[in-house]
Amino acid sequence: MRKILVLLFLLPTLVFSQSKKNITLEDIWLKGTFSTKGFYGFNFMNNGLYYTEVKDNALLKKEVKTGNVISTLINDGDIAFEQQKVNLGEFYFSDDESKIIIRTENENIYRRSVKSYVYIYELSTKKTWILSPEKVLHPTFNPQGNKVAYVKTDNNIYIYDLISNKETAVTNDGLKNNIINGNCDWVYEEEFEFSKAFQWNATGDFIAYYKFDEMNVPEYNFANYGKLYPENYTYKYPKAGEDNSFVSIWSYQVATGKNLRIFATKDHLEYVPRIKFTADAKTLCIFNLNRHQDNLKLFFANIENGLSTVKYDEKNKSYLEMNDNLTFLKDGKNMVYSSEKDGWNHIFIRHIESGVETCLTPGNYDIEEVKGVDEKNKKVYFTAACETPSEREFYSITFQGTKKVLLTKGNGIHRIEINPGFTLFTDNYSTANAPSVYQLCDMNGTSIKILEDNKALKTKMMDYDFSTVKFTTINNLNAWIIKPSNFDSTRKYPVLMYVYGGPNSQTVTNSWMGANYLWYQMLAQQGYIIVSVDNTGTGFRGEEFRKKTYLQLGKYESDDQIAAAKSIATWNFVDAARIGIWGWSYGGFMSSTCITKGADVFKTAIAVAPVTNWRYYDNIYTERYMRSPNENVSGYDDNSPVNMVSKLKGNYLIIHGTADDNVHFQNSVMMVDAMEKQMKVFDSEFYPNKNHSISGREIRFQLYSKMTRYILEKL
Repeated sequence: MRKILVLLFLLPTLVFSQSKKNITLEDIWLKGTFSTKGFYGFNFMNNGLYYTEVKDNALLKKEVKTGNVISTLINDGDIAFEQQKVNLGEFYFSDDESKIIIRTENENIYRRSVKSYVYIYELSTKKTWILSPEKVLHPTFNPQGNKVAYVKTDNNIYIYDLISNKETAVTNDGLKNNIINGNCDWVYEEEFEFSKAFQWNATGDFIAYYKFDEMNVPEYNFANYGKLYPENYTYKYPKAGEDNSFVSIWSYQVATGKNLRIFATKDHLEYVPRIKFTADAKTLCIFNLNRHQDNLKLFFANIENGLSTVKYDEKNKSYLEMNDNLTFLKDGKNMVYSSEKDGWNHIFIRHIESGVETCLTPGNYDIEEVKGVDEKNKKVYFTAACETPSEREFYSITFQGTKKVLLTKGNGIHRIEINPGFTLFTDNYSTANAPSVYQLCDMNGTSIKILEDNKALKTKMMDYDFSTVKFTTINNLNAWIIKPSNFDSTRKYPVLMYVYGGPNSQTVTNSWMGANYLWYQMLAQQGYIIVSVDNTGTGFRGEEFRKKTYLQLGKYESDDQIAAAKSIATWNFVDAARIGIWGWSYGGFMSSTCITKGADVFKTAIAVAPVTNWRYYDNIYTERYMRSPNENVSGYDDNSPVNMVSKLKGNYLIIHGTADDNVHFQNSVMMVDAMEKQMKVFDSEFYPNKNHSISGREIRFQLYSKMTRYILEKL
């Protein structure tokens, strides 16, 4: 009976769409029917007018404006080590562009950390070096280009001298799951969003580096399947309320081999989310953040003697989030940075010693990112959501906060990269209904040439039954909606809501959504309406809106999604008994909360890799918004889906990868355990040895096939 009903349900759509092709899961995940062409940026050379490109294993020097080949820097076969040709993979120039680092056979460790075989090639002599017979991390030239620093898998930093062909160990106490030098521990990499944890100073005579002492951090284990006896993987993962690594910052003097500890969290606040050299090669700025993440101090430390002073101190009533928007000006007196101290995220220029500062971007909007600081012309370039939270524009403004100039044209999201010298920029521009157009522009915003317009894809899309993504508001919350192309206002349609909803995130942006967009279009062809709503706590609507969820993650967010679903249920073309919701990661947490807390509203929910109890998640992310479990018992317990399963009434599918190092499989296991104890009916799917992204062409096809069948049958 169910199959007959599904076929009858599909029939009107199939009849209507004879003149247009229907999208299939094979189109999305296997055939690449709707693959977009990207432009991955120019590998700019120093003057910003030329770039390099690899073609047929040769390295070409090309002119940015014309794309003309100026010269061939490396021919195929030039790079060889012990009679073995080295293929040009990922590569980086030295500062003087005389040598390149080549990384091959990259292997991801976690989200940002990558180890590779690394070669050095000198263009003038065609000499090739190999740094190590084993894979290493973060190979980095010194400013003079005659030494390379890197991290080995023994958790120690090394320097290879290209003149003497000698390797020197900077540290020797590295030990797996114990001491890490020059690379981040898991939680710093994930939540402070960097992996390389060392820097050369400008004169190349010192390296500043992190040392993580993980001894007191609890271990997490999961099995990797495939062999007769599964292999156990163990790593340090500090869950909410648990101990962090003891972090210290050290300087290493190349000439003497002296290591000096210049900062330690034991003596200061809990976290060191960034280090950055100032305009003075001997002065290191150390970001220091307390455990509650509501107080940030900038210490200026002398790397020769370790003496330091606080030059900046900012407090917030809830929390602060880290970014890379700090630039020290070459005058040594001023810095440009961003802060939300006035209720919106804005750019400031500040005199370091006196503390006198000017807000360059006042107004009721959030800047997104500082894209460049042009000291010669005294301008700051930045992206912001000035017109609407769902879009991004690119602007310039003077150091005085005057002459704010819009440099991009067209509604949508603009992603910007500026060349050295501030004479050109690339604009990756898309909307929710059109894939990216990449163009090269001058600094007045005038388009010089189109780099990629995805014209072939746009033409192909005209043969298929696509619906228009329309933007609206629901209960004063930003939303988008996709209706079937043959929408009939006299019919009653089921609705699938897509949610993420986490702090400072957005799903409602006027930008190309990629594979999920195609999946939603496919579901719309099957007669579903798709809706996404940005709830309280999401980004680019100011600090008050964003931080209302503080100490109660999930409460206001799920209230908003449930209220939005109730409003949708009143639309005369919606079947109020057939509203579903799905999400991944934080979105899985939200969909799990909504199907329990909002059981009378939602018929069906799918949760992929969900957090089900914030006690199970890492401490830097969780405590930023919730403080520790001991400080906020009700905040943790009252808003955890695992504690709400008694309310579950509808259809619930929970999906997880068993090797998820981020949101542990434990979350789904404990949710299932709670549902079984409550004798609830549910569905589940797990993916052996898959991490948080559950990636892979065939795997994604299987995953989305499963979710599609579930929606067709259960919604």
